[in-house]
Formats: sequence, C-alpha cells, structure tokens
Amino acid sequence: MNTPQDFAQALIEAAQKAGADAADAIAITGTALSIDVREGKLEQAERAEGSDIGLRVFVGQKTAIVSASDTRPETMQAMAERAVAMAHEAPEDPYVGLADSSQLATAWDVAALELADPSPEPAAATLQDDARRAEAAAQAVRGISQVQSASSSYSAQSVALAATNGFAGHYERTSRSTSCVAIGGDGLGMERDYDGDSRTFQSDLRSPEEIGQTAAERALERLNPQRPQTGAYPVLFDERIAASLVGHLMSAINGTSIARGASWLRDDMGAQVLPRGMSLIEDPHRARAGASRPFDAEGLATRQRAIVDDGCLTGWTLDLANARKLGLDSTANAARSVSGGIHPAAWNLTLTQGTQTRAELMAQMGTGLLVTSMIGSTINPNTGDYSRGAAGWWVERGELAYPVSGVTIAGNLRDMLKTLTPANDARPWLSRVVPSLLVEGLTLAGE
Repeated sequence: MNTPQDFAQALIEAAQKAGADAADAIAITGTALSIDVREGKLEQAERAEGSDIGLRVFVGQKTAIVSASDTRPETMQAMAERAVAMAHEAPEDPYVGLADSSQLATAWDVAALELADPSPEPAAATLQDDARRAEAAAQAVRGISQVQSASSSYSAQSVALAATNGFAGHYERTSRSTSCVAIGGDGLGMERDYDGDSRTFQSDLRSPEEIGQTAAERALERLNPQRPQTGAYPVLFDERIAASLVGHLMSAINGTSIARGASWLRDDMGAQVLPRGMSLIEDPHRARAGASRPFDAEGLATRQRAIVDDGCLTGWTLDLANARKLGLDSTANAARSVSGGIHPAAWNLTLTQGTQTRAELMAQMGTGLLVTSMIGSTINPNTGDYSRGAAGWWVERGELAYPVSGVTIAGNLRDMLKTLTPANDARPWLSRVVPSLLVEGLTLAGE
C-alpha cells in the first residue's frame, strides 16, 4: 500500500470500521525542490518528499476532520477512531453530507488536461543554474544596486480522492518556476520590483535571462517617484495586477459569503455587474493551466460555465453544503486541503479582452494613473467600498510622465466593475487570463 489511491481507500475503510456513517478522504504524495541564489552562490536549497492524508467522517448530520503525514495502517485506524469520536461531539449541520451517487463524475480525460509534465524531475544543479542566470541578467543592467533574491523551484504531486458514496479519482500535477527581485538606487531612494514565471511544463518556462532583465528594468522604472495631486482620475490597472479586480468579484460571489449574506453582490443574481459585451468564463479543462482539474473535491465533474455572460451575473461559486443552504445545485467548485474542510473555490478564469493595446488605453485616458503594483487592501465585503495603496506611473496627455508611489486609490467595486474597458494584453497561460483594465473616476489620495 504505497500510492495515494491506496491511502485514500484505506482511510474510508478504516472510518467505516470505526463506526462512521459515511466518509471521504484525500491523499497527496509529492516532491518539492527549491533553490535560492545570492551573488552567484547557493544560498539555500530545500527538498521535501512526503505523504499527507486527510479524513472527513459523518455520523448522522455531524462531521469531523482529521489529518496526518503518517501513512501506517495503525495511524489510519487511530485517525478514524478519533474522527468518529470527534463527530459524536460536534453540533448537527443539516447541510453537510456527501454527494448523491447520481451527482458523481464517472468519466474524465486527465491526459487531455496536461496537468503533469512527463519530463524528468530537474536536477538541483539545473535549478541553481536557472536562478544564477536570472540573478546575473538582473545584475548586468546598469543602475541595479543588488538582487534581493533569485529562485527556481519544481514540484510534483499525486492527488487521490475516495468516498463511501463510491467515488474514487486521481490525478498528478507538476509545476516549474523561476523568479527574481531586483533593487535599483541606493539609500532611502531604493526601489525594487520583480518578475517571475510558473508553468506546468518546464519547456514553456520563460528564460531566466528574460526574467532577470525584466525584474531589473521594472525596478529602475520606479526610481525617484512622485505623488500627484489628490483628485478624481481614471486609473489603468496594468495586466500584472488587473486580475485582482476579478478576484474581488469572485470573492463577492463565493457561496460561503452569499450564504452568510456578507456580500455586496448578494442580491445581484441576474443583474449587470460588468459592461455589456464582457463575459467571465470559468474553464477547469484548459490544458496546462494551473487551476485545471477533472473533478472537484466532492467528486463532481467540473465543467465550463459563464459566470458573467454579456455583463450579467449568472450565478454563485458553490460547493454542496452552500448550494443546499441556498436551495441551488453545486457548481462543482468544491476545494479542500488535507487538514481543512470543504469550501468553494474558482478554477481557471478568462475575462473578455478588448481590441486596444495598453498604450491605446493610456492615450484614451489622457491624464490619470497607471497602476503597476499594489499594497494593502481595505475592502468592505458588505458594501464593496474599495481602498488600496498603489504605485505605478502618472500619465499626462496619454504618455508616461513620471513614476508614482505612496498613493491610495479608492472607489466602490460595484461602480468600478461597470466602467471597465479592457485592453488586449492578457497572458493566455495564466489561471486568470485578465488584460489591463481602465476604470473611470477613482479617487486618488496623493499630495
């Protein structure tokens, strides 16, 4: 017994022997390697290998969750006994429970999703060389005072789910990444920025030289920032951070928030939330995408859906329990960790792109702020009031004028999302494919 499928099956059998009415289990085995380089030399190397298992048991309408990293049979039996004992003491929840067998995924094509790179695991020396090359490329750019970090990593996981309702599923996933953080200037005038790339397939990864150079150029662009006058201006969210706006929308339609009534979109099913002509598509079956999966954490078949269709909100993001609370069907968006409970989570998202480049949107905005990075976040989940620290470029007459830092932008998400104008620069390999977005009339707190 040494595969995650074996572990998951053994857990639910142990739960039934311990007196559980029903149970489901997750088992993950994996390897992770990470290399950090500083000044051309190895600074840190980490490798982790192991197995993690999690069990959820049901006694009537009571439930409990336990987890461990020890996969011996006696440990699994002890886990099951403790979980059942815990469930007996838990409060009843009328909405918990496994999926009905008729709801379960019965067929899927993992190979078509290309979740795992069949290439061999990279050697530590290869990862170190990637990090070193990224650092060297950044250091070679004139004006860079130091490279704060240069890293390269690889991970591979094998994930299995099993439940007493008859579901059993398994898939593998890999990830390869390189990143670099560069610092320009000196003393109190230092500024830093980064670049990085993470892909499922190693062959898709951008070169370390490109990553290092881009990090350096971005850091230098931030030197000698100014603060514009306080006022109301259009704001262009660069493609690097524009997905955060979609993230706020997804948080507002998460089933947990809706069921609690703690969302500024709780009454907006079927209402217009984006401009006409814009849609937000969720597609868990995109090949080589980081959030793709054949089934969700409750064994339901994942599927493509239009979360926003022609500007109108079509539904929430739901797992089974929150769907039952709302009298709806699950959207197969259940996620779970080994030690945590089930919760709704979004898969791959794609926002409708526009026809203009970012430069053309800058020309359209005339005078305003191009945001390239953000810090902090104050979002009122009930009203959608929005306030975030920002840095980027001040735009005058459609052209970049000077770098900006230490400003705050504020507005209301409901109003902001309805005024979006998208560019055409989204990166198609990301799990959230979102272009640069122009938003009208935000309040900017500067000088």
